[in-house]
Amino acid sequence: MAFPPDATLADAGEFGLISALTDLFAQGPHVLIGPGDDAAVLRVKTGHVVVSTDLMVEGRHFRRDWASASDVGHRAAAQNLSDINAMGGRATSLTIGLAAPADLPVAWALEFAQGFADECALVGASVVGGDLTRSDQLVIAVTVLGACTQAPVVRSGAEPGDVVAIFGRQGWAAGGLAVLGRGFRSPRVLVEAYRRPEPPYDAGAVAAEAGATAMIDISDGLLADAGHIAEDSGVSMDIFRSAFDVAEPLQAVGSALGADPLQFILGGGDDHALLATFPAGSVPEGWHVIGEVAEAADDGPRVTVDGAAYDGPTGWTHF
Repeated sequence: MAFPPDATLADAGEFGLISALTDLFAQGPHVLIGPGDDAAVLRVKTGHVVVSTDLMVEGRHFRRDWASASDVGHRAAAQNLSDINAMGGRATSLTIGLAAPADLPVAWALEFAQGFADECALVGASVVGGDLTRSDQLVIAVTVLGACTQAPVVRSGAEPGDVVAIFGRQGWAAGGLAVLGRGFRSPRVLVEAYRRPEPPYDAGAVAAEAGATAMIDISDGLLADAGHIAEDSGVSMDIFRSAFDVAEPLQAVGSALGADPLQFILGGGDDHALLATFPAGSVPEGWHVIGEVAEAADDGPRVTVDGAAYDGPTGWTHF
């Protein structure tokens, strides 16, 4: 369905927009019934079904003056696909809830949907349904379903003696957010990393098959998310500063802002790199060891940096 370039959601109507959005989402062979009925019906062959839900609220998680509709679509899909990746699985199906003002341009919604679909295509996942409603604020709610062919890797399995390892780019999105927050648009590579993350979608299953004992995707901050593993596993973790090579763009931003560039790596989120623990000697290729797991301290599980408490930002909190 085609709309005039200046059409808004009020002009298109709920069902007119739903029809146009549905046309953008191709269905995989596992989809028995896709968008259009009361619920989707999916075929599950073997393994475990894994499910996750995330919200994105305009002004808190994204700004339309900082990122295109396509970028927002890629980000919304990526953060959900990454959650399944962090369990050692592969996403198969997603639903989207969109609450939007009536004057939101139809073109924005369609560009968002195309970006979302393009990101899902990277893992072969299908958008199988969703909901659309009117709201004073733009809100995106996504539910993702996936499958693990082996036992899912949870946060509670880390053991003393394990090593801590990371896979993927880390700290770049945080550097980009810092740049945008100061009203700048460079280094462009960092801004683009914030606008459109690149999760390592193949690394989760590889880690699971290699015997990862615990795993999480870094969405809120490396130290904050390491803390979730430490707390759930009842262990302590120590992260080594020397394990990180600080990329030149992060050094440039740190210098411009008068900040330690390592803080973007240790406290930044939104790159959706994977953080996992492995028995020593079983770290798969491509993973980079950055720390070690030990018995919980006398005062309980904790995460340290070079053996001491870290006094910088450790990650994002919503409240």
